Amino acid sequence: MPSVSASSLVKNLIRSEILALSAYHVPDSGGYIKLDAMENPYLLPQSLREEIAAIVADAAINRYPDPNPAALKGKIRELLALPEGMEVLLGNGSDELIQLLAMALNKPGATLLSVEPSFVMYRMIATFTGMRYVGVPLAADFSLDLPAMLAAIEREQPELVFLAYPNNPTGNLFCADAVRQIIAASPGLVVVDEAYYAFARDSFIPQLTKFPNLLVMRTYSKLGMAGLRLGFLAGSAVWLEQLEKLRLPYNVGVLPQQVAEKLLENHKVLLQQAGQIKLDRAVLYRQLSEIKGVTVYPSEANFLLFRVAEATAVFEGLKQRGVLIKNLNGGHPMLTDCLRVTVGTPEENEQFIVALQACLQSTVE
Repeated sequence: MPSVSASSLVKNLIRSEILALSAYHVPDSGGYIKLDAMENPYLLPQSLREEIAAIVADAAINRYPDPNPAALKGKIRELLALPEGMEVLLGNGSDELIQLLAMALNKPGATLLSVEPSFVMYRMIATFTGMRYVGVPLAADFSLDLPAMLAAIEREQPELVFLAYPNNPTGNLFCADAVRQIIAASPGLVVVDEAYYAFARDSFIPQLTKFPNLLVMRTYSKLGMAGLRLGFLAGSAVWLEQLEKLRLPYNVGVLPQQVAEKLLENHKVLLQQAGQIKLDRAVLYRQLSEIKGVTVYPSEANFLLFRVAEATAVFEGLKQRGVLIKNLNGGHPMLTDCLRVTVGTPEENEQFIVALQACLQSTVE
C-alpha cells in the first residue's frame, strides 16, 4: 500500500453520513447524584440479591449462552399474557432490536419514519443502516400531530414507523386512538416502543392481534435491569421468524438470561418499585411546578421534562453542585431550554430540587 495516513483512509473509506455523525455521548457519572439515564434508583431486596449471587456463582460462563432461552421467553410470554400465534424475540437492549428491524426492512429507497422530538436512536440507526429517515414534528404541546402524521405516511409510504409510547424525551403518552389510526394507515410495519411501560397507564400489547403490521418493543432497563441489557419484540410469529434470521448468535449472555429469569419470577417486586417511582414522580412534578421560572411537562415515564431560562447554564450549575441530569437544549428546536431529570429516590429528588433552586437564584443574581 502506498504511504498514506490513517486520517486519509478514514475519510476515503468511511461513509460520509457516518463521518458527519457524532457518537452517542454517555457522560462520566462518577461522584454525581445520577439522574440522567432513566434508571430505577432502588436496590433489590437483600434476599433476592442473595439468590442472584448464587445463580451467578453457579453460572457456566465458560460456555456460550443458550441461543434460544425457552424458559426466559416463556416467562415473558406469561407475564404479557400473549395470545396464540404471538411470540417474543430477545435483544441486547432495545437498541439492537431497532437496528435489526432497520436492516430487515431496508430495501433500496426504504424509509423509516418517526416523530420529533423522540428517541434519538431511531434517526441514528436509520443513518447507520443507510435507511432514509423522515421525522414528523409533534404539536406544540408535544402531542401527536395526527393530520401531519397521516399526510407524511401517505406521502412517504414508510416501510418502518417507530412510535415511543410514552415518548422520550417528552414523557407524554400519545392519544391511543391516534396511534391506532397511524397503524391502520401505514403500509409498512409499525413498532410501538414501550420502554416505559411500567410507569404508564396503557399498552398496545392487547392490540397485537388486531393489526397484522404491529409489533410492540420493550426493554427491562427502566424497570431495574439496565445493567443486564435485555429487550424484546412481541408480535406475530410470522414477523419474528424472519427477524430471527438477522439476530446475531448468542446476543444475550449467560448472566443476563439467568438473572433476568429470576427477576421476572419476582416481577411483582419490580412493579412495586415502579409504583413507588410513580408516587415519587408526582411529588417531584409538584415541587418543580411550584418553582418560579420552571415549566414542567406531564409524564407517564420515570422522568420529567422541564423548561427553564438559560438551561445550559442551569445544567452546568447542577453538575457543579453534584447533580447530573440530561441537557436537551440544542438537541431539537422544540427542546430549546429543556432539561430532563430522572425520578430518583425521595432523598435524591430533594437534593436535586435544592440544587436547582440554588442555580436559579445564582442566575438571577
